[in-house]
Amino acid sequence: MWFTLAIVVVAGILALRWKSFLDPRTRALQVGTLTASLAKYMAVAILGAFFMTFAFDTVVVVPAGHRGVVFDVFKGVKTEPLKEGLNFIMPFLQEATLVDVRVQKAEFEASAASKDLQIVRAKIAVNIHPEIATVADLYREVGLAYAEKIIHPAVQEVLKASAARFTAEELITKREEIKQIIQMELAKILKKSNIELLETYLTDFDFSPEFARAIESKQVAEQQALKAKRDLDRIKIEAEQQVAKARAEAEGLRMQKEAITSQLLELRRIEMQKNAIEKWDGKMPEVMMGGTTPFIDMGKFIDRK
Repeated sequence: MWFTLAIVVVAGILALRWKSFLDPRTRALQVGTLTASLAKYMAVAILGAFFMTFAFDTVVVVPAGHRGVVFDVFKGVKTEPLKEGLNFIMPFLQEATLVDVRVQKAEFEASAASKDLQIVRAKIAVNIHPEIATVADLYREVGLAYAEKIIHPAVQEVLKASAARFTAEELITKREEIKQIIQMELAKILKKSNIELLETYLTDFDFSPEFARAIESKQVAEQQALKAKRDLDRIKIEAEQQVAKARAEAEGLRMQKEAITSQLLELRRIEMQKNAIEKWDGKMPEVMMGGTTPFIDMGKFIDRK
């Protein structure tokens, strides 16, 4: 790039000074002068281009969250990567490639068959980052496209193996357990490729429409059965409450019956007689009844007297 730029600069200078290469009297081109100037300018330009190339190829600035993997013409990929900041390499003999070692999210779609042969489609997201100490090995063995070459096939393989251990219904009810199994198995595979798995997320589980309807019908039936059981329990409790209430009332009547004695009856009779005397207006009744004596009209006796 720098040599091309040098040639362009030299051509520009010659174009601007073209009048100086003409003979003042004949206005003819002075080839000797042009050749000498061209040689001088080209020498300066080549030296400048070489210096710029040397300077820029020597200095490597590694940004934050990256490492520089160095490829040496004679030794191949160097094991020790360049750290963040300013670094120096040998120009023309070494080349540095920046590798992002920050946490990265990758999301994949995968499908598998459950233990009861139901097809399940899942979306799995993972948080990963290349292991910093062995990032050169990752670059040497896989390159920068490790998500497509390593992670995606590993996700497919682990999901198929994990889903085959559970029924379709268990894949729904035991979601957290399945997630832990997938993460554990996936971490083992990625570790071999110098990739560290930080977290796994099961963002979605999809089944066939027929299976989804069957699950929905089962849930409805379970809810109805639960409601019926609750209603039955409520009826039993209400019946027990009624029995307890009846027993309490019967016990109260029994206690009242036991409390009624002959002395209490006599006391009540005396109280009634006392109340009757207090209410008497002083007039004798015209008709009296008592014991076995028939009704007697007291008015007749009063008239005879």
